[in-house]
Amino acid sequence: MFQRLAQQHREFVKDLVMNLQALAIVLEKRGYLASCYTCGNQMNSASFMVSLEDGHLIRFLVSDYGITWTEMRDDRELMKLEGAEAISQLRGLADLIKYNPSIPNDNKSQSKIPPIESIHS
Repeated sequence: MFQRLAQQHREFVKDLVMNLQALAIVLEKRGYLASCYTCGNQMNSASFMVSLEDGHLIRFLVSDYGITWTEMRDDRELMKLEGAEAISQLRGLADLIKYNPSIPNDNKSQSKIPPIESIHS
């Protein structure tokens, strides 16, 4: 049973890393500073970061040791979530990008994502 759970966890982390990479690409195409770094080719960890506006940064980390969402403004930590709560926040960000037609889809735009409060609701 434990081997099966370990394998399912590895597959989950790999899927999450691939989705973070895709989200970073979409955000970059829409003109935001975004990145997703992985260690090696095994896709077992990633560091995702996006700057939503001046001084407003979101960092999402995933690894075998855990999953965290950290939101900062002006270099001060506003919120830190772990596990399922962190994934819910990430889903909120992805949904906002996916379903908000007012967010431009080009690199030339300087428009900003709506305030993070809309992600929290």
